[in-house]
Amino acid sequence: MKISLFGGTGALGSECLRQAVAAGHDVTVLVRSANKLPADLCRRIRVVEGDALNAEDVWRVIDKDTEAILFAIGVDKRSPPDLCTDVTRIILEALRGDCAARFIWCGGGSTFVEQDVIGLGARFVRKFAETFMSLRHVDKEHQYLLLKSYPDISHLGVRPLQMVKGPMRAQYRLGFDRFNGFSRISFADCAHAMLAMLEDDIWLHQAPIVQY
Repeated sequence: MKISLFGGTGALGSECLRQAVAAGHDVTVLVRSANKLPADLCRRIRVVEGDALNAEDVWRVIDKDTEAILFAIGVDKRSPPDLCTDVTRIILEALRGDCAARFIWCGGGSTFVEQDVIGLGARFVRKFAETFMSLRHVDKEHQYLLLKSYPDISHLGVRPLQMVKGPMRAQYRLGFDRFNGFSRISFADCAHAMLAMLEDDIWLHQAPIVQY
């Protein structure tokens, strides 16, 4: 499958990249600096240097033959407000052209959706995120609302709680079960869940929680 990856140098994005290459996909990555990518993978992918907030650069990695977008851009204290939302808007507008690719994204567990089972633990997650991770929390909420306003685009996502380093188990829960501040998933398994959505429509237009 022909895939364009955003956020390929981060902890989650690098897992998406390795797993996509290992599965034999044709991967194009948009990065600010190619030097941040593993040398062994650069020889097996197409690398485009640019800025995901620049529509012209985004168009360089999305064309009519692109079949899927993997969105793994992370947010830290240095990120501009609504980074993920603004990049997503540019990508979605590109997908309204000749390209019919699906958009697979990583959201946040502090974003509640209609299907969630909301308990005390989930409310704690949200309050914690609002207080200590407000930049990321607000951005991911806005990104989710933006995606809902594009019903004509095939989008699917996962919402991890705590993401940690660890091996890929390929065994986890994906759905709308109860969750709390102790719920976690490895970067590798979060990437595994995202890649499983490349050809599976069960979560179309949904964003289930991913957790062990």
